[in-house]
Amino acid sequence: MAKPKRRSLGGDICTKLAKMLYNTIMVKISVSKAREKLSEVVEMSQTEPVELEHYGRRAAVMVSPVQYDEMLEALEESQDVAAFDAALSEVGDNIPWEQVKSDLGWS
Repeated sequence: MAKPKRRSLGGDICTKLAKMLYNTIMVKISVSKAREKLSEVVEMSQTEPVELEHYGRRAAVMVSPVQYDEMLEALEESQDVAAFDAALSEVGDNIPWEQVKSDLGWS
């Protein structure tokens, strides 16, 4: 039986996430300044990540909902790929699809 083809991460969302994270210069602002200008900081975060600092240390990063959703989707995709790779590397007999459907009550 032939091995299933591996999924390629070529030009997909993981690549987009990497570009988003590594090609972006993050604006840094203190938490106290952000509090004073919250609406401006929120507006700024729609186009670029904003790093909030508390006593000179990174405290949080504010991103737009769209960017957050894209990052979450990329993370989930990478977890799926890792689980797929792990399943392919397992040693042992394969379970026939008909048996899987039967075990799940799908047939």
